[in-house]
Amino acid sequence: FSKSMVLDVYSDYVNNFTTAMSLIKKACLTKPAFLDFLKDMLKNTPKGHADRLSLQLALTELETLAEKLNEQKRLADQVAEIQQLSKSISDRSSLNKLLSSGQRQLLLCETLTETVYGDRGQLIKSKERKVFLLNDTLVCANINFKGQLEISSLVPLGPKYVVKWSTALPQVQVVEVGQESGAYDKDNVVIHNAGAKKHAPAGQASHNKVYLGPPRLFQELQDLQKDLAVVEQITLLISTLHGTYQNLNMTVAQDWCLALQRMMKVKEEEIHSANKCRLRLLLPGKPDKSGRPISVMVVFITPNPLSKISWVNRLHLAKIGLREENQPGWLCPDEDKKSKAPFWCPILSCRMPAFSKALDLQLSAAVHNPVQSSLLGFSAISTSLPQGYLWVGGGQEGAGGQVEIFSLNRAVPRTVKSFPVPSPVLCMEYIPELGEGDPSGAQEPRLSTDQPPGSPHPTVCLGLQDGSIAVYGSVDTGTPCLLTCKSPGLQPILCLRHSPEYLFAGLQDGTVAAYPRSNGGLWDPAEQPTRLPVGTGPVRALLTLDETLWASCANQITVLDATSLRAQQTFEAHPDTEASVTHMIKAGSGVWMAFSSGSSIRLFHTETLEHLQEINIATRTTFVLPGHKHVRVTSLLICQGSLWVGTDQGIIVLLPVPRLEGIPKITGKGMVSLNGHGGPVEFLAVAVSTLAPDVLKGEQEEEEEGEEEKPPELDGPPPREMRKKGILLQYRLRSTSHLPGQLLSVREAPVSGTPAHTEEDGSIYEMADDPDVWVRSRPCARDTPRKEISSVAIISGGRGYRNFNAESPRRGSDADSTLLIWQVPLML
Repeated sequence: FSKSMVLDVYSDYVNNFTTAMSLIKKACLTKPAFLDFLKDMLKNTPKGHADRLSLQLALTELETLAEKLNEQKRLADQVAEIQQLSKSISDRSSLNKLLSSGQRQLLLCETLTETVYGDRGQLIKSKERKVFLLNDTLVCANINFKGQLEISSLVPLGPKYVVKWSTALPQVQVVEVGQESGAYDKDNVVIHNAGAKKHAPAGQASHNKVYLGPPRLFQELQDLQKDLAVVEQITLLISTLHGTYQNLNMTVAQDWCLALQRMMKVKEEEIHSANKCRLRLLLPGKPDKSGRPISVMVVFITPNPLSKISWVNRLHLAKIGLREENQPGWLCPDEDKKSKAPFWCPILSCRMPAFSKALDLQLSAAVHNPVQSSLLGFSAISTSLPQGYLWVGGGQEGAGGQVEIFSLNRAVPRTVKSFPVPSPVLCMEYIPELGEGDPSGAQEPRLSTDQPPGSPHPTVCLGLQDGSIAVYGSVDTGTPCLLTCKSPGLQPILCLRHSPEYLFAGLQDGTVAAYPRSNGGLWDPAEQPTRLPVGTGPVRALLTLDETLWASCANQITVLDATSLRAQQTFEAHPDTEASVTHMIKAGSGVWMAFSSGSSIRLFHTETLEHLQEINIATRTTFVLPGHKHVRVTSLLICQGSLWVGTDQGIIVLLPVPRLEGIPKITGKGMVSLNGHGGPVEFLAVAVSTLAPDVLKGEQEEEEEGEEEKPPELDGPPPREMRKKGILLQYRLRSTSHLPGQLLSVREAPVSGTPAHTEEDGSIYEMADDPDVWVRSRPCARDTPRKEISSVAIISGGRGYRNFNAESPRRGSDADSTLLIWQVPLML
């Protein structure tokens, strides 16, 4: 599989022979099985076995080949789709010129259903459309599946498209149900109806009580909110009654309020469900007679919630990709004529100051504290940064330190808290809650169902220059300082890492301090840590691997048992004794290391400790800064199959590495970011969050699973006989016979000792399911294996901002501490 001939042969085969696609699909089905076979072999091959390294290398070669084949296949499909679309467009049209220029990249295309609604929210008509998302244009086309045959090959040419409309991406806006108030001017919106001869302004449509399906649900929710306010006033009046009545008292009135709140919750879930597969786009239309601009609302139904999320996310990132700093954002050295910039390139979404300009502080570290927010809407999840909070620390030599906390629950971070610390922050470590796993994805998550009652919430540890370790609680608990530990001899804390049993700190004097957990899950500040000597120089880097701890001192690496704290072995990471190991990052079955001098990074096997590869970063940075050969690596990060390398020149290099548990050897030239810093890249951090599986449930799935919990409300207007009966306003009470007081009724009270439910009682209080069912959905067994969606952002910190594009002017200040944030498309 390592032969270059294999890639060329398969690429030509896939790209040039349409009739062989069915055979390729069958072959693709066998590749996962072979990958699983290799995984099983690795799992059952013990460490130290002579064949284990060979199996890991084979797994890497196969994965690399599959990735290249998939990329070539994607490029071929993209060209074929654009060519098919171009055939359906007039040669004189501006869209044809755009497509034929070769500068357009197809990001996403899918068959969606365009829908048109009537005056009561009912569906009038629907038709399938093919929607194409290019890097700067959105195209919608009718589909004609009756494609003619090409006589020479007798192969169908595919569907013929008739372009319905095309719009520049900056003019496209995604509008969610219930969020229309501030999104656009309703008086300048028309409802897109392909079957109508005229378009009525939205203001007139609202006057005639025309709703677009889900907005009717939003109106019903507002009605329930008004009814709840009325019932609350009735409750206040009932509290003034002098008599005691079984069926008219505060208990009954409070039950009415709870019932209305339940109905509001159900209505909110209906709106949320209807929103999951409904893509509403606001497009520019032709001006009216007075010249006033008019917008057009187009509604598409996506096949599933995953498709909706993908469209909203890709539209959002494609718009960001049109900014000047992303045109282009990456430099991809041409290995051959077939190579193009991959569509998943990270996009610089924002840059911002890390601290106040008046403080003049230097950045040192950052960590992401993932926190799920239930308040975010469906599209907000698709466009926001990974949910949670970004902690950024720094300081000034000889002065104090500072911590800034940014909320990432929006498309642009915002500061939520900042506070000083006694000494400059040198390092940070996020410690998740037990059972949460490692958010960075560098290690396998540790899932635990039996969580001790005293286990702490997620915490963030700060390593300070004065030898202190400050442990803070999460933002949702007010970020209290839970405790402070001191290092032996008040040595500066250069690096921090945690294991299930210990918190490890690398110190200036060549020792590692191990702080054991106490019964409460934290660390006892009064207990002296265990000192583990690993050398005479500073311990600049720590790495926890399975049940071991790797500690660097000068050019040596000491491997310790993470439980017994005994040294297992020591090996040399660099032949130059002056080249100290400054960074270590795990990828698959290897560890990449960076050094204090030189421009190379080196790869070592995690089991045999064998040196496997050495990469010179200077050969990549010279594409941006020719002549600058003296480069030093200042930061490393592994994320989603890519090795991010930060340098002292402010340049960031992206190298592809395998995702599986093979050997993470680098085979391609990678990419160089044209956005960087004016000084050294002080740190690279990753923010990762996952969407809950219930977010991905479609409307049909929820209806099937929730038939028993279906609320009394109906989607359409209720029949006449149903209107007379009304809705049962009941939450917990099944009867009022057990309440004190006399029955308030025109009928006489029953004589028997056990009061039976009368006809009137039964019409008011009926048997119901557990009220909690109405408040939160019950888990379904089918949701357990459901695929999760990962949202990923990469953050770099350094002095100032610099654009390395030769055609763009140098921008930004070299003095201010700046954060650069990149986003990648959601991992579906």
